[in-house]
Amino acid sequence: MGVNFDLNDLQAFRAVVELGSFRKAAEAVSISQPALSRRIDKLEEALGVRLFERTTRSVTLTTVGRVFARSAEQLLDDLDVALLGIRDVSSSRLGHVTVACVPSVAYYFLPGAVASYHRRFPRIRVKMLDVSANEVLSAVISGEADFGVSFVGSQESEVEFKVLLQERFVAACRRDHPLARKKRVTWNELYEHEYVSVDKTSGNRLLLDQALSNVAPRSPSVCETRHVTTMLGLVEAGLGVAAVPSMAMPGHDHPILTSVPLVEPVVRRRVGIVRRRGRPLTPAAQEFHRTIIEMRRDGFASSDILGETAYAKKRSSSKAAS
Repeated sequence: MGVNFDLNDLQAFRAVVELGSFRKAAEAVSISQPALSRRIDKLEEALGVRLFERTTRSVTLTTVGRVFARSAEQLLDDLDVALLGIRDVSSSRLGHVTVACVPSVAYYFLPGAVASYHRRFPRIRVKMLDVSANEVLSAVISGEADFGVSFVGSQESEVEFKVLLQERFVAACRRDHPLARKKRVTWNELYEHEYVSVDKTSGNRLLLDQALSNVAPRSPSVCETRHVTTMLGLVEAGLGVAAVPSMAMPGHDHPILTSVPLVEPVVRRRVGIVRRRGRPLTPAAQEFHRTIIEMRRDGFASSDILGETAYAKKRSSSKAAS
């Protein structure tokens, strides 16, 4: 017996799943709310199950609905992949992209990419999962995210990590702090002042602990937090200084915060795109992936490396002269 539903019914179903509202879903697929309700009723009748629990205030998936949502999502994504190159993604149905990223990337780097993407494809929704580095990997592996942007790769064979740029750690401080007047700061100089840090659950903490095995702070941090962005808020409030990835810093015109390069040693991290190997991106995700590549800070990465090289040469010259 044939199943009596079509692509429009599946699109209506996914719109309700994504937006959590029959009214919003109807607007998104450009039909009336009664027409959308009829499509959902038709789909439920064809499948012989109830997909949604509906009240006057909310719409939630049933247990069977949650299982079917994954299958419907995969089916629609596979259709998009099949049509890639035949039609422009900008004229396609309601689409969406889910990107997992560490908070330091989400806060200052990705918003520009999202804004650019939205101008080109206003009908496609972007969902950002701002989570820890390990959670970025998990989201990509499980398929919850189309791809991720992080600084931690993986040894697992199903994941690939492609470097986007390199950045160095800098000392974040208020403009009225004594360190703000310096051209560079050593780690030992940083730890002479009160400072805040990330806790042991942070991927940045693991990276720094490995790189700074020979640097011992004189005293513990004033406060620990899980995310770099929270740590910057504490610095801005005057609780101390902090070592943060340069990408996490606001622009040079920020009225309160500034940064100074950290040296002895220079610590860098590689930021890259995490993808599940062998899994093609949907057209919508492929376009967002391309947007990020186009917006990467080529000068940002190069200047970091050049800055480190110049400092290393200066130190070598000083040693030779002495």
